Amino acid sequence: MDVCMDKCINEKAVNKTVEQLPVQEDINDMAAIFKALGDPSRLKIVLALGSREHCVCDIAIICGQTESAISHQLRILRSLKIVKNRREGKIVYYSLDDDHVNSLVLTSLEHVRH
Repeated sequence: MDVCMDKCINEKAVNKTVEQLPVQEDINDMAAIFKALGDPSRLKIVLALGSREHCVCDIAIICGQTESAISHQLRILRSLKIVKNRREGKIVYYSLDDDHVNSLVLTSLEHVRH
């Protein structure tokens, strides 16, 4: 393995950066969120939920997929606390879990349009 362990140009800066990094568990959780949002189907669902909540059947129409496929994607997004749901009678409505998710997605959209 070719790793540069002996040479450190600015040890003070390196140590400060290492101290400021999140713990590995947080980094792993962040990577899981980016992995989930890296899938175009899931990203489209998140974009659709950015302005209002929708039920599964409406999300399926918006995304051009089956309800079953959307339900599968929503389970993944829910497990990562990207989306949440609420029940109204027999209908389950989905929305973004919090505004941080919307900010993250909108910032990335702004970046690609820049």
